Amino acid sequence: MSIDVEKIVREYIDKSLHMSLGTSKENKPWVCEVHFCYDEDLNLYFVSLPESRHCKEIADNPFVAGNIAKQHDITESPNGIYFEGTAVALETVSDDEVALYCNRLMRDAVELQGRLAQANGHRMYKIEVKNWAAFGKFGGDKNQKYELSWNGGQR
Repeated sequence: MSIDVEKIVREYIDKSLHMSLGTSKENKPWVCEVHFCYDEDLNLYFVSLPESRHCKEIADNPFVAGNIAKQHDITESPNGIYFEGTAVALETVSDDEVALYCNRLMRDAVELQGRLAQANGHRMYKIEVKNWAAFGKFGGDKNQKYELSWNGGQR
């Protein structure tokens, strides 16, 4: 049976608004939850304060990993989408990126642009995903891991 991992990723992330984001510094890992949006090339975006632990760690080490998973009952099989890539604080944020984030998360674009314009305010971060994986019963009767190497829409 052939599994279209890209289709699974696109459908799954479209139904989720938050992700677990893993960062590290000096071999000490950290995980946090952030709301996110994504573009057609499956880049992930989130907004956070630069002084937060995860953003400080991204400034020192851009390599990140994370997952997007829904809570499930103990009797249900776990499903999730996993990723790894590099994250960066965007120096300038386009109107399209603001709209992408605000439309998905039902935020006010003017309010977000105001927060992003503040000297010590929030910043938008972009994660360029290099690898995706789906884990679960996607098309089968047992849990399996399906991998998808990714480079901005280029497999």
